[in-house]
Amino acid sequence: MRLFAAVAACAILAASAQAAPAPAPPAPGEADWRTPDPQNILVIDTNRGRIMFELSPEVAPLATARVRELARAGFYDGRAFFRVIDDFMDQTGDPTDTGKGGSSKPNLPPEFTFRRGADVAFTSLDSAGGVEQGFIGVMPVISQPLQLAALTADGKVKAYAGFCPGVGGMARAEAPDSANSQFFLMRGVTPALDQKYTPFGRVIAGMDVVRAIKIGEPPPPPMDKMLTVRVLADLPTAGRPTVRVIDTAGPWFRATAARAKIEKAADYSICDLDLPNQIK
Repeated sequence: MRLFAAVAACAILAASAQAAPAPAPPAPGEADWRTPDPQNILVIDTNRGRIMFELSPEVAPLATARVRELARAGFYDGRAFFRVIDDFMDQTGDPTDTGKGGSSKPNLPPEFTFRRGADVAFTSLDSAGGVEQGFIGVMPVISQPLQLAALTADGKVKAYAGFCPGVGGMARAEAPDSANSQFFLMRGVTPALDQKYTPFGRVIAGMDVVRAIKIGEPPPPPMDKMLTVRVLADLPTAGRPTVRVIDTAGPWFRATAARAKIEKAADYSICDLDLPNQIK
């Protein structure tokens, strides 16, 4: 009986040790933060609050240039979120606020995928099934292994950004080359959009605002709006917010991703990884 009790006690202790959650990682250090290029930050002030959005020219150079250009022209000021679906996305950027309009500029070619070379800083967090998953800046990216670049004519491999929460995509009609000015901000995870729409950046602060936009197709009046959309670099220095976001290439983020992968096991997704920010 004593031996059995001792064995049982050891088993209970072992089970308790296995069930104990892993300790939380320490807070990020100074080296774990990145200061984005202010030319690539959109300051989107809505009637619900402020959204800070980082453009990703490495993923979609034409779309990022278009959105930046229209923002600088004041095109997006006062535009309504005219199609909003819970757990999916908020759509805006139409001068008619109906989903039927666009700018006077020519439509954009699709940038559903892009070519990744050794010159693009890519943080690989997982490699399985012949693909790598990781990040380019704040963008979650799925890519062919770079080792295959030696076999391609341009020395690069195919990659695409996933539609995780906060990712912005160019809205379009049925034709792949029909994107113009309209865009949407993801409220949830929708991999069905991957490689079918152009992703051009991601929210780095203000996801609570994205998810607070009034729902509907169209929403009941009054519809929520973008009051102003500005490029951070264009704001007066005295009133310009300072922006830092976690560096997805840094050790803190890598350790956090490794911990999430262990905890979530088969349910793990790079869309689950939060991107801390510091806005002052």
